[in-house]
Amino acid sequence: MSGHSKWATTKHKKAAIDAKRGKLFAKLIKNIEVAAKQGGGDPAGNPTLYDAIQKAKKSSVPNKNIDSALKRGSGAESGGVDYKAISYEVYGPQGVAILVECLTDNTNRAAMEVRTAVTRNGGTMADPGSVSRLFTRKGIVVVPKSQDHDGTVREVTEDDVLEATLDAGAEEVNDLDEAFEVQSEATDVVAVRTALQDAGIDYDSADVQFVASLEIPVDADGAGKVLHLVDALEDLDDVQDVFTNVDIPADVMAELETADA
Repeated sequence: MSGHSKWATTKHKKAAIDAKRGKLFAKLIKNIEVAAKQGGGDPAGNPTLYDAIQKAKKSSVPNKNIDSALKRGSGAESGGVDYKAISYEVYGPQGVAILVECLTDNTNRAAMEVRTAVTRNGGTMADPGSVSRLFTRKGIVVVPKSQDHDGTVREVTEDDVLEATLDAGAEEVNDLDEAFEVQSEATDVVAVRTALQDAGIDYDSADVQFVASLEIPVDADGAGKVLHLVDALEDLDDVQDVFTNVDIPADVMAELETADA
């Protein structure tokens, strides 16, 4: 039921760093715009939009930017862009599988930029279906361990999270060092998020992601190259998310962190 996902931990830390750099803002705004266009501009009746707004707020995206994205997406304000969702399948160093999700208004540009980033960073484009079959769509809710409720700091335990979410469909809880990651079926993500709220437990994000069914362990050289490739892909404006089945063992991660220090 419980585990420690090293890649999820790395991804979570990278997201926090990206948020500080402001790289994340444009992607979060795009998510709001698309969610509003697809399901309407009322967060109460559009769970995907609700979670996109919450995620943006947690990452300190200004309210005026969120409101503008809402209005553009729902058609209340002009200037909205017609984004298309496309995905690319990639093999990285040491046989690691990578799934790249894009939201773009120019599919030719997105394809060219993804292909260029992949070939320049030791990867190869894969045939459709060869990589995606290695992943399953799952609901992912990230819960910070340290929670501030009106000035009172409370430490949330794994038992607290399990107790709140088990009946709502939680399948697995991973320890991300400073947070817990709750996995569920993709269709149960709103129920899990709601169960946490009902239990008075705050969450950082709730969305549907691709989770690898089998992870590939890599050595320090492979890990460094995979992370470099993922960084190059995430830097592209059209790329919304990157998923991989890399397994970076704890000793390899420690070696990489020492090298970066």
